Amino acid sequence: MTMIFENRFKNKVAIVTGAGQGIGKGVAERLAKEGAQTVLVDRAETVLTVTEDLAKQGLQVLAVQADLETYAGFEKVVTETLAVFKTIDILINNVGGTIWAKPFQHYNEDEIIKEVNRSLYPTLWGCRSVLPAMIENKGGVIINVSSIATRSINRIPYAAAKGGVNALTASLAFEQAANNIRVVAIATGGTEAPQRIVPRNENPMSEEEKVWYQEIVDQTRESSLMKKYGQVEDQVNAILFAASDEAKYITGVTIPVSGGDLG
Repeated sequence: MTMIFENRFKNKVAIVTGAGQGIGKGVAERLAKEGAQTVLVDRAETVLTVTEDLAKQGLQVLAVQADLETYAGFEKVVTETLAVFKTIDILINNVGGTIWAKPFQHYNEDEIIKEVNRSLYPTLWGCRSVLPAMIENKGGVIINVSSIATRSINRIPYAAAKGGVNALTASLAFEQAANNIRVVAIATGGTEAPQRIVPRNENPMSEEEKVWYQEIVDQTRESSLMKKYGQVEDQVNAILFAASDEAKYITGVTIPVSGGDLG
């Protein structure tokens, strides 16, 4: 049973990226139900339906469709958020995810670039875009969704991108502590989630790629002390805790939520 903390985020303005499905959707729904004025961001139209459902419940929400692999895309999000809600208190950088699953020698140049564009740049652009508003506001919280895949197989470009997210988190927290801005990463472990509405890779996997993907699943489960995948709710709970005032003395760290796999 999901526990809702009434008004935990009252009077807070929160941006959640990748909010059209999966973990991002779960985070956005909980933030809105716990009192936040919530901006749901995704490039897929699914974000409009999620936002509409929350609005029907009387919650304060705004949908923004944007391509967050570009700085201009994230600047659009910030501009529309400030136009409606006037400030930004929380950013949940949730966009990212493995596109291909295969040994590194099988990646071509274009695929490596696309993996980094998908799983590092949206977080870089997000952090950069919200900083002026948070500095003016004399504080804020940035939660970067990372992964324990920084120590993994068959997804090296994704691992490199998430390693970059972890380094960004530590360095930005160091730099911005004087501005009362906390920065924390949540390294998600293997997570049971509904089938994606919008797939990361539009092309179906070959038989060989299915074998490589199963190797990731097996390795992820084996690397967990609990020998199992977690649930979306496990990630949502950790992200919301890190974003809340309950975690006001936590910054600059990457917290694994992975059944004991430290990544």
